[in-house]
Amino acid sequence: MKIYRKYLAREVVAAILLVLSAFLALFGFFDMINELKDVGQAGYQLSHAVSYVLLRLPGRVYELMPVAILIGTLYALSTLARHSEITILRASGLSTKALLFSLFQVAGVFALTTFLIGELVAPPAERAANQLRLKAVSSVVAQEFRTGLWVKDERSFINVRTVLPDTRLRGIRIYEFDDNAQLRSVSEAEEGEYVPPASWRLSGVVQTVLEGERASIVKKPDMLWRSALNPDILSVLLVVPERMSLLHLTAYIKHLSENHQKTQRYEIALWKKLIYPLAAFVMVALALPFGYTHNRMAGVSLKIFSGVMIGVFFHMLNGLFSSLGVINSWSPASSAVAPSALFLLAAMGMLWWVERR
Repeated sequence: MKIYRKYLAREVVAAILLVLSAFLALFGFFDMINELKDVGQAGYQLSHAVSYVLLRLPGRVYELMPVAILIGTLYALSTLARHSEITILRASGLSTKALLFSLFQVAGVFALTTFLIGELVAPPAERAANQLRLKAVSSVVAQEFRTGLWVKDERSFINVRTVLPDTRLRGIRIYEFDDNAQLRSVSEAEEGEYVPPASWRLSGVVQTVLEGERASIVKKPDMLWRSALNPDILSVLLVVPERMSLLHLTAYIKHLSENHQKTQRYEIALWKKLIYPLAAFVMVALALPFGYTHNRMAGVSLKIFSGVMIGVFFHMLNGLFSSLGVINSWSPASSAVAPSALFLLAAMGMLWWVERR
């Protein structure tokens, strides 16, 4: 690698890490303030709050990485421009294309890091954080509705009142229908424990069997119930799609498809997981035109403010297109790619304008 590439990479990486650290400290502080109101409730102590905030940091890194890359690169390039170093490089024959390629090398490292954190680190850390907090505050993992979780499994509808941290179920109702969509039986169980590979051991079972106009009630101390529902699917139901790993998203999309349910939201989340790390390349391209200006310190501050506003707008646009994609049934790939594509077009337009000057 040429000397200027090493120097440029060092300056940009240092600035990005500095900005990312500042963001993490800021968001961690606000998260901690938010958790302090629950300290002292049940078994939730200060140590639990600190652990919860720390476990959520990988997710924060994943969310904030594109914004940190934009602001960090913008700051590094603006500082180099203020010291006339960019001018010297260009006067020495360095083209915009070569400079952009150097920045893309740095962006590639951060893009890979973002993908690995979003896929391998953030999802289990987020799940561990939620379980830690919920074990301390209460014994219930989640209740999606007032009546609990609802899941469709082939010709059965399953209602689970509560899901415990160890994936045991309480307050289970299973509504089984026949091929003609007629209710065949209703099974109620006090508790269910998963038995690999695809069964649940239900205890305290009361089963109402419907045969024409007759109904009979059968009580069983325990019953083995086979179902495609498993702890992995339940863990998916309890977190937002954007925080899931690709593996869990793929498995749950398949589960929804097999049960003829809508997969739009989860498919958009899947495409976003693939596209989001590539935003690193868009952000460095967007920051490059700012490095060609020669303002003094006041100008650098204005650029940093502009970078923050652009980063916030990018984050909002990502959420907006995801929601619009679900509402209007747009292509999941288009909904996920659109924000990055718009910002890439803006970056190309700015670079073209700078080159013409």
